[in-house]
Amino acid sequence: MSNPFSLSFGTRPAELIERPVQVGEIIEAFLSEYVNQRTYMITGVRGSGKTVLLTELSARFKEMDDWTVIPLSPESDMIHSLAAKLSNSRKYYEIFRDAKINLSLFGFGFEVDGEPPVTDDETAVLRMLGSIREKGGKVLITVDEVTNNEHVRKFAAVYQILIREEMPLFLIMTGLYENVYDLQNEKSLTFLYRAPKTRLKPLNYPAMADTYENTLGVEHKTAVEMAKLTRGFAFAFQVLGYFTYKEENRDYKKVITKYRQYLDEYVYEKLWSELSAKDRDIVICMAQTGFETVSEIRTHIGMDGNEFSKYRLRLIRKGLVDGSMRGRLVFVLPLFREFVLNQMEYM
Repeated sequence: MSNPFSLSFGTRPAELIERPVQVGEIIEAFLSEYVNQRTYMITGVRGSGKTVLLTELSARFKEMDDWTVIPLSPESDMIHSLAAKLSNSRKYYEIFRDAKINLSLFGFGFEVDGEPPVTDDETAVLRMLGSIREKGGKVLITVDEVTNNEHVRKFAAVYQILIREEMPLFLIMTGLYENVYDLQNEKSLTFLYRAPKTRLKPLNYPAMADTYENTLGVEHKTAVEMAKLTRGFAFAFQVLGYFTYKEENRDYKKVITKYRQYLDEYVYEKLWSELSAKDRDIVICMAQTGFETVSEIRTHIGMDGNEFSKYRLRLIRKGLVDGSMRGRLVFVLPLFREFVLNQMEYM
C-alpha cells in the first residue's frame, strides 16, 4: 500500500481531516434561496490547508448539474482567461450559439451568421453570463493564493460590475492573511472587506488522533501524542504521518528529527525571512524567555504599548501567534519555538 499521507502542498492526500463546518457554511450560503454572500475569502498560514479546502469545495460544486467551476490564476489576465474558459466550455456551447454570441475569437472557431465577433473580454463575459443566467446556470470562480497585483485588482473591479448586473457569479479566493488584508484595503475594492473570511483554525485533535490510530495501527495514547505534536497544523499532520508510516515500527519518536527539519525547510524558513527586525525581536523574546504575557514581553524588549500593538497584530495576521486570550501571546505552530532558538544559535 502506498503512503496515505502527503508531503506536497495543495494536493488532496488520501488521509484528510475534513472541515465540514467551513465547507457547509460556504455551500449553504451559495445555495440559499436568497443569496446574500457571493464571495468568500479563505485565509491561513502556508500549509494550513487553504488549497485543500478550495479543492474540496470545487469538487462539491462540480457535482451539481447547474454549476460550472472555473479556476483562474492570479498571475495572468483573469478577465481574458474567464472569457476564454467560458467560451470553450462544452457545457455552454449550444447556449452561446442560440444566443447568437459570436465567440470565434475566443477559441470556438465558428461564426454566427450576421453577428460580428465579440472582441472585448468584458463584453464577452457579460453576454455569456447573461445567457447562462437565462438557463438557470451558475458559475463559481476559484482563485488560489491571491495577491494584490494588477491582474487581481482589474478582475475584482470587473467582478463588482458583474455582480451589480446580477450575473450568476460566485467567487472563492484563498490567500495568506496579509495578502488578503492588503487587497481588501484597496480604495476601489472595499467590497472585499465586507466579504466573509474563513480563517483556518487548527484541525480537530480527536479526528487527527483517530486517523493516526486507524491508519498507522498505533495505540490510542500514542495517536493522541502525535496529534498534540502537530498542534493542529494541517501540513504538520501530513508530514508526521508520512514519516511515521515509513518507519519500520511506526514509532513517531524516531522520525521527529525529520519531521522538524521538513517543517523548518518548507514552512518556517520562509516565514522567518518575511519577518521584520521588530517582528523578530518579539518572537525571539518569546522563544528565549518563555514569556506569554504582553506586559512581560513588551517590558523585556523595551517597546511602548502603541508600537507593540502594531507588531502584535502583524504576527497574529501572519499566523505565528495566537492573541485570542486577553493580554497573552502564544506560539501557534508546532516546534516553532525550537526553530527560533536554533536560528539564534547559528546567527
